[in-house]
Amino acid sequence: MSDLKFFSDELVIKDKRIILRLDFNVPMKASVIQDDTRIKIVEPFLSKLVQKKAKLILLSHLGRPNGKFDINLSLRPVFEFLKKKYKYNIKFYTKKINNDTINETNALSPGEILFFENIRFFKDEENDSEEFARRLAKLGDIFINEAFSCSHRKQASLHKITKFIDSYGGPLLKKEIQSINLILSNKEKPVSCIIGGSKVSTKINVISNLTKKIDNLIIVGAMANNFLKFDGQEIGKSLIEKGSEKYIKKIYELAIKHNCKVYKPLDFNTSTDLNGSSNYKELKELNSKDIILDIGRKTVDLIENVIISSKTVFWNGPAGFFENKNFASGTVAIAKQIAEKTKSGSLISIVGGGDTLASIQKTNYINKFTHLSTAGGAFLESLEGKELPAIKVLKY
Repeated sequence: MSDLKFFSDELVIKDKRIILRLDFNVPMKASVIQDDTRIKIVEPFLSKLVQKKAKLILLSHLGRPNGKFDINLSLRPVFEFLKKKYKYNIKFYTKKINNDTINETNALSPGEILFFENIRFFKDEENDSEEFARRLAKLGDIFINEAFSCSHRKQASLHKITKFIDSYGGPLLKKEIQSINLILSNKEKPVSCIIGGSKVSTKINVISNLTKKIDNLIIVGAMANNFLKFDGQEIGKSLIEKGSEKYIKKIYELAIKHNCKVYKPLDFNTSTDLNGSSNYKELKELNSKDIILDIGRKTVDLIENVIISSKTVFWNGPAGFFENKNFASGTVAIAKQIAEKTKSGSLISIVGGGDTLASIQKTNYINKFTHLSTAGGAFLESLEGKELPAIKVLKY
């Protein structure tokens, strides 16, 4: 990490044109933002740059328009949100990117913002076009990547642009990298990972890499169903992933080899319907009609004890079908235990993943962790041990 270039307060930015690549890929419904987390976490840095009288050029994407204009994927609602909530002196840019655009960025007043329409409306963005990247670079004097969540992509506004402009990582990007290092390298042991989600296959590389480096692996959510079935347990009509056996076998083998304890649920809140009420059952009581939808109290106690004995915890994936409040208690209990131990100063906690954030969004624990990652795929790829393309190009 010491070989990466990051933004610092020593950098002279007054009257400079700063191209800031952000991730405003927020959930939207009928042009209304459903979750503004990704906006809120970068707003302090945005305000700082404005106060320092930089001229800001904001680039972001929304969804996958495949290089074509799509009104449903316009960033205008985000522009309106920034303008209304934070009272920025901000303009929205929807034209082609050419010499006239350069003139517009030069004409910005110190502290003024020019917010570009969805950068993925240009097909050259996802093609990582060198010519398009060169054109983008001419819009500014300094480039800052504050979109760690997109940095596993080779795209022009993240990757090739750095060839043509003085480039740095932003403070949020730096914090994401530091939090990954807290899990993989500079770790306070014991290290425990709580992994959920529905598919083992999508996280097999992450789990395999983590198993070599951590002390405890706790499997929750629908992913745990696959492990229980592999162990010969009855799981009824619970969600499973076909063909997951080979992945589970590999995880068990790695866990034994690297002395990593694997924990699975002992009891459950079940139903015969996703929209139904909760019916508590222990493992031996499950029958062919049951659907496992949350962990039970004994499992919560087990996980809490592991958390209490840990110095570092990484959590990715809810413990149950939280969309139905009858099956959210396990996830909330985990969040509460991690948050309280973090607050006491005895735990480093990294929490990430869209579903994990969504499951605890309305609790009082959302801001109580050492680091809350919104990075999704990029974070998981880093945990696999991969070097992300848009990070690699920020090296000295």
